Amino acid sequence: MTEYNELVEYQKVKLEAETWAKGIKALHAHSLSSMWYDDRPQDTDNGTVMDISYNDGRVKRTIIKTGEVIWMNGNSQVTGEELVYEYTRHNPTQ
Repeated sequence: MTEYNELVEYQKVKLEAETWAKGIKALHAHSLSSMWYDDRPQDTDNGTVMDISYNDGRVKRTIIKTGEVIWMNGNSQVTGEELVYEYTRHNPTQ
């Protein structure tokens, strides 16, 4: 039965990483149009936005004046083995 220990441990860490991925990494309220992930600089032309960065690389932007929500940086979202790597890099006891 010990031949499956590595697979079971990997699956355990993968499930932990998937939960961790949904966690908030940073909050940033700003009116800058020069953020590294910003492909919508027009959002800050007339006011402030709130960007919420998640551990998996996604960014949720809310335009304060209108309440409009935009998901950004979808191309940089980490999944699968890359997500497990990022999780263990940020949680070295795993």
